[in-house]
Order: sequence, then structure tokens, then C-alpha cells
Amino acid sequence: MRRLKSLGALVGAAGLLTAVAACGTSTSSASSGSTLTISNESGSTWNCQFNPFNENVNWELFGPVYEPLVFVDSLESGKASPWLAKSWAWSDNDTVLTFTMRSNAKWQDGVPVTAADVVYTYNLLKQHTALDLNADWTVLKSVVQKGANQVVMTFNGPGLTSFYLVAYETPIVPEHIWSKISNPITYPDKNPVGSGAYKIGSCTPENIKFVANPHYYIPGEPKIQTVNYPAFLSNTPANQELADGQAQWGNQFIPSIQSFYVAKSPNNKYWFPPTLNNDLFINLTKPLLDNVAVRQAMSYAIDRSKVSTDGEYGYEPPATQSGIVTPTFSSWLDTSLASQYNYSYDPAKAEAILTAAGFTKGSNGLFQNSAGQQLNFTVINIGGDSDFVADMQIVQQEFKAVGIGLTVDNLSDNAFDSDLFDGDYQLAYYYETGGPTPYYEFRQWLDSANSAPIGQAASYNYERYSNPATDALLDEYADTTSTTQQHQIMDQLQQVMLTYVPVIPIVESVDWYEYNTGAFTGWPTPSNPYAQPGPAQNPDFGWTLLHLAPKK
Repeated sequence: MRRLKSLGALVGAAGLLTAVAACGTSTSSASSGSTLTISNESGSTWNCQFNPFNENVNWELFGPVYEPLVFVDSLESGKASPWLAKSWAWSDNDTVLTFTMRSNAKWQDGVPVTAADVVYTYNLLKQHTALDLNADWTVLKSVVQKGANQVVMTFNGPGLTSFYLVAYETPIVPEHIWSKISNPITYPDKNPVGSGAYKIGSCTPENIKFVANPHYYIPGEPKIQTVNYPAFLSNTPANQELADGQAQWGNQFIPSIQSFYVAKSPNNKYWFPPTLNNDLFINLTKPLLDNVAVRQAMSYAIDRSKVSTDGEYGYEPPATQSGIVTPTFSSWLDTSLASQYNYSYDPAKAEAILTAAGFTKGSNGLFQNSAGQQLNFTVINIGGDSDFVADMQIVQQEFKAVGIGLTVDNLSDNAFDSDLFDGDYQLAYYYETGGPTPYYEFRQWLDSANSAPIGQAASYNYERYSNPATDALLDEYADTTSTTQQHQIMDQLQQVMLTYVPVIPIVESVDWYEYNTGAFTGWPTPSNPYAQPGPAQNPDFGWTLLHLAPKK
């Protein structure tokens, strides 16, 4: 998720070959005794289905097993490095992107990775739009093979902004396997074959075991032989594993982290960089919630500072209704516009908005319309995330204080995902994934191409917001390389957030990241932010594994 400059900076990085991405043939240097254990609350047991294009199954393979063409580091202003492709170049006014593939990469069954596999993957997404989770084909015109080892992508307009989505957020799959699948949308992919540094050694509901690919194409990688990824239903046991040193890598909220975790060992470290927002998603197809006055009142009724300090122990800063994450993206925030709307905590204003919109309080203290329909809603939440549970308890109390009823339904991770993606909810507390500038999170919130009819899984835009004028702004941003124009467009998109309140950012979402330096080296740090650091960040998860090594 995240950062400071536009992806125009990626053009100059096309020729950059980092040490970890060097070409050549090798045998893994993994030491047979090295085992890394991850402690990350997943909210449910593993279903051991790994289709990388199905949001309703496990996503853990994108990075370690299935790889993208390029790695983009959102924490370093969109710096790009070769991954499955060894180089790329733009032409024709940045509308044509040509990738040159590595000559030594192989699928984990020994079949060479070819340009044809890449062309097949993108055209598979075109053929089955439900697989196109990033809406690649809203910006792509064609993807074809050139010669033996090149892939040529032609975009509908300048494609620099879309590079992140198309080259980094799209996993590549083998044609010789996927072309034989009758229904790739429902394909469970229980025995995945990727190009990555790790294979699935075994999978049970309790644990995913990754084992090193001994014939990986990057010399000397991976250096860690085995990675265990246990399934935890709540933060509590997962946190204990981290504090006790039984696990070395975490991606979760830990209350009182200094005393509970850091004080237990000098090797216990953490880093929580802010990257996007935790949002109250509003199903805009539901009665009463389709009323902008109700949504505006909700935003004014939430004390974001209290949610930050009491629900998130101060680790996650208060968000703004503008949707701009600060300080990460402070240069993008239209401060005058934010001041004009002033969505600070204001219960009196919340009630005044509802009263002006024709709502009156009933005998039970809840606002209702002239037809007697009460402002009484249910919010779905992930019950295993203790901080999310605490956040919604605070919001529940604050809504009640202004005459809005709220029932919190804490679900398992799988049940939550299904309801959220299919639109089977009224309110939901969750987040998107973002990107190197605020545009990417706004695109996920607001682009109608990312959504889907109720009952069908949406890749993003879970609230089902649709506005042709907003879509046009997002397209205009993608078509320009002018930073000035991009900022002007983002100002107008902030106006959408402030005026229509399609979603309500509550606190800024950080990359939860705990790590233990006792047995392994090479961790991402504030001084070396080479990837988003938590194991739940994909495909950064796989990129980080290529940097880690057992301590000698």
C-alpha cells in the first residue's frame, strides 16, 4: 500500500537490477535446519485453496509461490525492481509497455516460464472478468507476445499510473496447467504450481507449510528452508507466540506492546508504518444508508481520536473524511477543503443534519424518518481482530449518543469476507489495499469498475458507489503524467469523499509488523524499507522472504 511520489518515478527504475533479483541459474542455498514461523491472526482456519484470482480463498501464495512481473516498493516512493520479468521499457508516449522475460525461470514442475504464460495469464483475466481483481482490462487494450521472450502491453492511454496494478498486483500462472481448467473462477487450486521461491509442502486447517524451491531462478535464494504459517482464530494466542519467541514474524495488533512484547526480549522489534485507512464501509444500496445526510451524520458522530487512543492504543492515528493518509501523503491533502467541511467530532452537528433532513427521534431515542423507519443498523466485523472489536464498541456508543442504533456482528474471517464482497451487509469495518499514492486507495473505493452487483463478489468498492463523473476523474488521473494535474484531480476526489461520504475513514491503517532478530537477519526496517513489512502484505510477503536469512 503506499507512498509519496507518482509512479512516473518508475520509468527510470526499469533498468534497475537489484542484487536479490539478479539473473542466473542456481541451487538453493537454504540451510536444512532453518525454519521461520509466522504468527498472524487469520480469523479462521485455512481452507487450503489457493486460487490467486479468487478473493474468497487464501491469498498467502501471492509472492512466495505465484509471482508478479515486477516488485514495487510503496514505502520507497514506488521504486520498482525486476521479479519474474528481467526488464521493461515504455514507448509510444507511455502507451506501450514491453517486458523482457528471464531465460532461466521455471515453473515448480520444471516447465520453463515463457512470455506465452504471461500473455495467457492476462488474456485469461480478460476472458473471465471475475478473475480481474484489479480491473486490469479497464486500462489495457491488448497483451501479445513479441519474439521468443517479450510481452507487449498496449494501454488505452498513458499507462504509467496503471503500472503498479498491472505489473505488480497481478500474479502470473502457468498456461500448461490453467488452460486445462474447465472453470478457473471456481477452481480451488489445492496443488498450486507457481514460479516462486517457495512451494506448498503441506496444508492443513491449522498450518500452511512453505518449503524452499531448490531450483529457484535467483542465485542463492531462498536462504530459509521452511516457513510455517499457523492459523490463529484470535490475536491472543498469536500474540503470545510472538512474545515467547515461538514465532519470529507477526502482522497484528498487540495491546501494550512495550510491556507485553518488546520487554520480553532485546530481539523483539516492531514497526508500524501508516499506509491506508480503516473504513466504515456503507452499503449504498440499502434503505436509509442511501441518504447522504445519514452518512454525513455518521461521520460527524465518530470521535476518531478516541477510537485511535482507546481502540488502537494510539498505534493507528485518527483518519480524516478526506481520505488522505498523513503524514505519509500529507502533500496530497487539500487542507482548505478539509477545513471547509470540518469533519471533526461534533455530535450536535450530527443531530442537526438528521433533523434538517426530516428525521425525528422516537421514544427509544433513535432517529426515524416520516415512514417510521429507524436509523438502526448492523455492522459486520472480524471477531478475531481484538482492536477492530474495540473500535466498533466505541463507534456503537457514539452512534447511540446521537440517535443511531448499531448492532455489532463479529464474524469469522471467511464469513466476513463472503458477506463484504457479495454486498450482504449494511455497514462493514475493513480496509482496501492502497498504493504508492492516494490515488490507488481512492480508485479502490470509488471506481465503479471495481464493484459488482449485489450477490456477486466485488474486488474493491464494496459499498457499490457508482458515479460516471468520479469514474472520469479516476481515468483522467491515470491518463496524465503531470503531477500538478494529478494533485488537482485528487482535490476533486477529496470533494467526493467530503460531499457524498461513500465510505467513512476512521483510523489510519498501519502495517502491523513484529519481528525477532535473534535467529534471522535482513528484516525491513525504517532505515531500509525495501518492502511493506508484514507477512499479510502480498506480494511483499514473498519479496521479504528473499531478503531474509538465518543468522550465522
